[in-house]
Parts: sequence; structure tokens; C-alpha cells
Amino acid sequence: MGNWIIGSGLLAAAAIVLLGARPLRDWMWRRELAQARQSFRRQREVLEAKFFDLASKSGKPRDLRWLDCDWLDAVTFARDRQTGLLTAFVAVNIRFEAVEGGDMEGLAAVGNIRDAAAVFHYQGGHWGTGGRTLFNMNPADALVRLQSQFEPLPT
Repeated sequence: MGNWIIGSGLLAAAAIVLLGARPLRDWMWRRELAQARQSFRRQREVLEAKFFDLASKSGKPRDLRWLDCDWLDAVTFARDRQTGLLTAFVAVNIRFEAVEGGDMEGLAAVGNIRDAAAVFHYQGGHWGTGGRTLFNMNPADALVRLQSQFEPLPT
């Protein structure tokens, strides 16, 4: 009789833990997302400068030199479907000039402002960037094109 009561008690405790785990996990996720967004807003200027530094040294696009980034307000947050990594896509307009002696020298289109989405990642409580640029798209377009990799997060 005693084993039956202990077994029932353990089963009931396991059910409570399992039923409470998802709401707790969801609450923790919403809290982390709110902290990440707030952190991004606080660090945005520094992150933009780091992005420009890395992207301008990347050699992409080939034979173009980065002149300026005009940062727009649009930011879209998403989560990587496989890793869960938080990602921010930020709208930016970029100006280039041709590298002397390169293939782009003398082309009129070089001076055109390019729409792009700058990519930032949140990991271990910190935002960072590798300078990845998604050219010819805004943050919403980036999510549509990369929908198999990223899921949009609620605003």
C-alpha cells in the first residue's frame, strides 16, 4: 500500500513539473527577449559603429569602398529556428565609391545608395555583429527570404 502512495505522489509531482515547465520556459523566453531588445536599444550606436568597421573591411562588394551608412529606424527581431539564436535585422542605406583600378571604376551606378539589412546576433547576454550585410532588402524582406532559417518574433 505504501509503495502505491509513493508512486502516485511521484507521478503527480512529475505531472505538475511537466505542466508547469512550458509556461515557465515561455515566461523566461519573453523576459530574455525583452532584455535583449532593451539592450539593443542601449547599445545601438556602438553596434552600428562596429558593424561599419567590420563590413567596410570585408571586401564586399568587390571593388567598392564603403563611404557611409545611414541607419534607419526599422529593426526586425527573429529567432534562428535551429539554434534559437536571437537576431536583429536593421534597415540601412549604404553609399560606396569605386576602388581605383577596380572593375567598378567609372560605372555611374556605383554612386547609387543601396538598401540593405545589417545583421546582429544576441548570444550570452550580449549583442554582436560580424558585419554581415543583406543587400537589396529591408529587414522585412530579409525575414521573407530567410523564413526557413528564421522565425519572426512578436513586437
